[in-house]
Amino acid sequence: MSLRRSDVPSIRALPLFQQMSEQALADLMAQSMLQRFPARADLIREGELPDFLYIVVEGAVDLYATRDGEETTIDIVYPPSSFILAAVMRDEPWLKSARTLTPSQILMIPSQVVRDTFSRDSAFARGIVDELAKRYRAVTRVLKNDRMRSSTERLANWILGMAQRAGSNAFELPLEKRKLASFLGMTPESYSRSIAVLEKHGVRSQGAMITIDDPAGLAEFAKPSAIEAD
Repeated sequence: MSLRRSDVPSIRALPLFQQMSEQALADLMAQSMLQRFPARADLIREGELPDFLYIVVEGAVDLYATRDGEETTIDIVYPPSSFILAAVMRDEPWLKSARTLTPSQILMIPSQVVRDTFSRDSAFARGIVDELAKRYRAVTRVLKNDRMRSSTERLANWILGMAQRAGSNAFELPLEKRKLASFLGMTPESYSRSIAVLEKHGVRSQGAMITIDDPAGLAEFAKPSAIEAD
């Protein structure tokens, strides 16, 4: 659906649009849509050309790849963030597929509109560059995590990060355990073993619920890096 006037303040608050003039933002939003999707709604499929830039305003989106019928989660995108911006800017096929994990609100801007606005609006161009830099740093953090931490340490850091995002030491897993395992570079069996190890460091797992009973003890084991938290 088209954006309502009441939607604009929340869109203006997104980092990508904060530096734009009121008129430039109004022109961009006039060509955009703000849509609500249920959980597990397919948004894009790898290999297709990008028709929109997608920006997560509410909810969460699973970015995944498929091979021989098996899915692997590559990233989980939370607001406020775009996803697969590079494909839009280069007008090249998606390298990943995307579906909502939870009921989500997604801002959709036509790809050609994004490229045209980038060319003529320096404030929007700076926002695009900043967003691409943020995604690059996120990929670097994932690579460092994979290379420098054990699978149990990766899981411990992920749990700490999710608790911080949820604002609570108890939260529900946003995706199936087998998909979380693939996202963290683990097998389902190693995930189960790692959860058992983390019980000694104050973590309880009951179904889809994770509870941290000893945040300090878990942090001491996980050793989260301050420079990787931006």
